[in-house]
Amino acid sequence: MIPAADNGLFDFFSAGTWAVIRNLSLFFAAVFWLSVAFWVYKDARRRIEDPWLVGMAVVLGLVPPFVGALIYMLFRPPEYLEDARERELEIKAMEQRLARRELHCPVCRAEVDPAFLVCPVCTTRLRQSCRNCKQPLEALWQVCPYCETPIEPAAVELGQTQALAPPRRGRRR
Repeated sequence: MIPAADNGLFDFFSAGTWAVIRNLSLFFAAVFWLSVAFWVYKDARRRIEDPWLVGMAVVLGLVPPFVGALIYMLFRPPEYLEDARERELEIKAMEQRLARRELHCPVCRAEVDPAFLVCPVCTTRLRQSCRNCKQPLEALWQVCPYCETPIEPAAVELGQTQALAPPRRGRRR
């Protein structure tokens, strides 16, 4: 029985076919290993600014074969540099828009100037004016900052349908 196994299995490993299969497998493993290291390099360049850290990431991708790339994937920065820069530009643009503080009419959404008392499009009353100097006033101001006149709160006229019912004094049981 031993000579039969000797003829089949050992002949395969000593034949030229096995050498070709082994050499091709090693070649493809080396190519895959180098391609993984190249991927780590390209990805690290897109995510990390410091060239020294990019080099260290590539060494990590090369030295422990195939495991280094997995370790790099666990600890790499979560976003690309260009995405972070784009987000920062969007935040700056939003801050500039908010700083301009474009005012709009609450009814028709037309742009209005901060000095307008009424909307020029729909004639909605935007602010009340000081009775002494006629400057526009903000709703929460207690005194006119221009002439120091005390501001009386605007009287709200309620129609019969909007009148409030008197509060109940007693408790129901």
